[in-house]
Amino acid sequence: MAQRKAVPFPLRLGHQPRPRSLGNGVLWGGLLVGGLLLGVLGEGALAQEAPAGHGAVPSAPFPASTAEQKALSLQLKNGGALFYGAWWCPACHQQKMLFGAEAVATLPYVECDKTEADHQRCNAADIKAYPTWVLKDKPRLVGVQSLEELKLWLASPANP
Repeated sequence: MAQRKAVPFPLRLGHQPRPRSLGNGVLWGGLLVGGLLLGVLGEGALAQEAPAGHGAVPSAPFPASTAEQKALSLQLKNGGALFYGAWWCPACHQQKMLFGAEAVATLPYVECDKTEADHQRCNAADIKAYPTWVLKDKPRLVGVQSLEELKLWLASPANP
């Protein structure tokens, strides 16, 4: 009978030792967060690949819109408001979720990151964060806004 050679702990069963580095920690942390997102948001949660440094875009379908959501979307569009965002932006997705499927179709949405022309348009508008709501003679709104906040913003008097 052949004698087996003793193998140190990390080298058993044919596994090769891996050098320890920050990259391994980041990799395992990313896998842990990705697994958690998958468990919380469902299998389609990581369907689209976001740019480096950004979270995954949830792909949950939008809920049906109420009459109030549809009316506000049209008021924002007819009032000249613009909603700047990016396809990969989780906060932009959250903003759209507040409107529902039918109202999203009429939102005055400006995509900032699918094409070079999109990127240039948003740079020209001095967009620094997503989502950003812009309406002439009114202060910009940055971040996810409730429907009530958007109604008040739309109805507020213009800045001199």
